[in-house]
Amino acid sequence: MTETKIKFSSRDGAAFVKEVKAEVNQYFVDNNLSKHANGAMRLKTAAIMLMFFGPYALIMWGGLSLMQMWFLALVMGVGAAGMGFSVSHDALHGAYSSKSWVNATLGYFFDLIGANSYMWKITHNVIHHTYTNITGVDEDLTVSPLVRLSPEAPRYPFHRFQHFFAFPAYSLATINWLFAKDFQQFLKKDIGPYKDKKHPPIEIFKLVVTKVVAITYQVILPLWLLDITFGQFLIGFFTMHMTAGLILGVIFQLAHVVEGPEYLAPDENGDMESSWLIHEMRTTANFARNNHLLTWYVGGLNYQIEHHLFPQTSSIHYPNLSPIVREIAARHNVPYNYHPTLLKSIKSHLTMLRQLGRPPAA
Repeated sequence: MTETKIKFSSRDGAAFVKEVKAEVNQYFVDNNLSKHANGAMRLKTAAIMLMFFGPYALIMWGGLSLMQMWFLALVMGVGAAGMGFSVSHDALHGAYSSKSWVNATLGYFFDLIGANSYMWKITHNVIHHTYTNITGVDEDLTVSPLVRLSPEAPRYPFHRFQHFFAFPAYSLATINWLFAKDFQQFLKKDIGPYKDKKHPPIEIFKLVVTKVVAITYQVILPLWLLDITFGQFLIGFFTMHMTAGLILGVIFQLAHVVEGPEYLAPDENGDMESSWLIHEMRTTANFARNNHLLTWYVGGLNYQIEHHLFPQTSSIHYPNLSPIVREIAARHNVPYNYHPTLLKSIKSHLTMLRQLGRPPAA
């Protein structure tokens, strides 16, 4: 296996890098805090898990009307997205606990939703977090040919209307993960910067087993045990997945494909203009920091800047780290991209979709 060599500067923003690391570390020392999950995070984990598995248990218990089952499927979709944001995302970054077995166990809930945790760690933890918004390398910019998310991506005539159909496309994300995307990623020869990527046989085995488990409890058991038609099952199945997919897709796009973050590329020698931390500041955005319910639900992913700078710190701490990072960024004239509300961030994302979908100026 070979890897494309993209090198970040060791000089650009050195003072900012040194100061932000030191002050964030000092915050945890001064407050005698672990960087991992605290009691509030564990309580949230239980609530999010209940939001997903509780409705499933009620549906499978039986005796509910079709409308009641449909509503519970909708709640399951909200819970599935929350489980991805608030539990598995932290765990797969090694941020939830200092114990690797705890992170590994909670990470498998990602597989239960339908996405492969091993492949996520490659495409998200390693590639996206290292090469954020670098077209041709960052896998998050190529989620689907239906949606053009960067200026260097291929443009097709239908992209001119992508700001109308992007959100429905996002809603299919977890269905795609469950049945197609992970298999396609395992079969790809090249992934991001990795060339001729080989996967351990144990991970291929885990992929098959976890997909069988997910399909069994999501598809086979409901069709077998519930007194519903296939059409009624499809309504519930698509309600759950499209709810989860829409929430996941929109929240993740608001971090990078909005006004403010840049699309940066290496020179012909593979050298980047900025150091890695400065690169993350230039390519990432926060939103809606005063929306406490949203922050609770999305696991602090509206604090994407802090997450990208300190991915192995639990998201429960990001609201308290944000003022530190923001103040140091201002002192060093480093960009800190931010949209004050969820609605304004969504509007900014739609503006970017519209711009990226337009044909190039003559």
